[in-house]
Amino acid sequence: MVRLIMSESGEGKTKQLLDLMNTAADTESGCMVCIEPKRNMSFNLRHQIRLVDASEFSIGSFEALRGFVSGLYAGNYDISHVFIDNLCKIAQNTSEQEIGEFLTWLDHFTSPLNIKATITISASADSATDVMRKYM
Repeated sequence: MVRLIMSESGEGKTKQLLDLMNTAADTESGCMVCIEPKRNMSFNLRHQIRLVDASEFSIGSFEALRGFVSGLYAGNYDISHVFIDNLCKIAQNTSEQEIGEFLTWLDHFTSPLNIKATITISASADSATDVMRKYM
């Protein structure tokens, strides 16, 4: 299951994501991973959530991010939730088509494994494509 949180910069997406992660730490039994562009959530996050600084891995594309997420799961089959903060910044790409393709891939990857995925994008929700709206 993929959930997309989309709004303009400064409208509280990261705060909402932090709240969702801390709630998940209380209610979910599996491992949770948060991929963020730079490490800036570490003081606000419960210790049960594995924080990954994407800048340390030079991800830089949606293809690399797909490989990264797949590798995380290959290394830990207990992952129950993946959080991705600021998707376009991590992938260094704002192509609406490629965002849609990534979200569709992520949904197909996570659904049979019963992994939840929550992603934020800094853009107006009015600009969301039909594919993006499917996950909002």
